[in-house]
Amino acid sequence: MATKNATLTKDAIVSMYMNYVLEHDEKPKSVYQFSKQNSISETEFYNFFGTIESLEKEIFKIFFDNTFQLIQKDENYESYDMKGKLLSFNFTFFELLTANRSYVLLALKEHGNHLKSLMQLSSLRTHYIQFVSGIISEEMIVKQEKLQNIQEKAIQESFWVQLVLTMKFWLDDSSPALEKTDIYIEKSINTAFELMNAFPLDSLFDFGKFLFKEKIYSK
Repeated sequence: MATKNATLTKDAIVSMYMNYVLEHDEKPKSVYQFSKQNSISETEFYNFFGTIESLEKEIFKIFFDNTFQLIQKDENYESYDMKGKLLSFNFTFFELLTANRSYVLLALKEHGNHLKSLMQLSSLRTHYIQFVSGIISEEMIVKQEKLQNIQEKAIQESFWVQLVLTMKFWLDDSSPALEKTDIYIEKSINTAFELMNAFPLDSLFDFGKFLFKEKIYSK
């Protein structure tokens, strides 16, 4: 298929895809269908993405990237402790999700609103865990090691579970300006740090996995 899109970019294809989903109330059934609808060639699509699924993953990675860029612009960010940085990230991340709420609802509620399929979130998970790893304070690690030999991975995974549970809450939030989600973010992160100060983190991680299974996978 010939095309006039000489300056086609990854961001342009992402925008086309999100618009397609919103206009058709479903994702395209094939790369061919999507490309034809947007007057681009399949080759042009494959120059940037190998599959529709990889494009979907990229969208949530873009939400992460944009969030990280925004919080880095706060001149006070580097002076925040770990909890402050997590709160800053979460508040900003869900502001971006809310700005794209119609798309995110369609993308994630496709599977019965239980987030049974987390494939779209796999790239987000990788980058969020790296983010958490980068802000874990030495003071926290030392404090927790006095209780048990705690692996950094447990902290990363626990906060990933917390983020996904917040996404589940956000999907169901019908409050004005989604104000209940803001309350949930603050309370859940505050509670997580209170628990980490009170209990061995591997026990907290086990509890987090239980909540994750019950809230995300149960019907």
